[in-house]
Amino acid sequence: MSLAIGAKAPDFTLKNAAAKSFTLSKNLGEKPCIIFFYPKDFTSGCIKEVCGFRDNYNEFQAAGIDLVGISTDDESSHFNFIRQYKLPFELLSDTSGKVSAAYGAKLPFMNVSSRITFLLDETHRIQAIHKGLFLASDHISAMLKAIRKVA
Repeated sequence: MSLAIGAKAPDFTLKNAAAKSFTLSKNLGEKPCIIFFYPKDFTSGCIKEVCGFRDNYNEFQAAGIDLVGISTDDESSHFNFIRQYKLPFELLSDTSGKVSAAYGAKLPFMNVSSRITFLLDETHRIQAIHKGLFLASDHISAMLKAIRKVA
């Protein structure tokens, strides 16, 4: 399934790095956010992507936008990834791959998320989408461009 701009983002509940439940509609309520799916903790492209979001975190926060990363890695892996790279945002574990599939972000025949990023408005309707497995840093620049356009 593939989601389009203007569509309502599917709600979900996943575990964060502290093994606590995180529900999109509950934890982010009526706040705009960026949800980014990525393949695997501690791989070069994913390190580049999460660190890019980390390094631009203040600009996203200034625009009132929270960040949430999702992969099929477990909570323990996310905990270590957050700690090592000092990430100021949530990483959620989609170990079943069901949320990745609902967002069209699951790689075929594998239980691994692809690299796709969504900008959601305060009603959690999709305002921008960026897809691209190999150029991780493009996701950050695409989302910065999208939020600057809206502001």
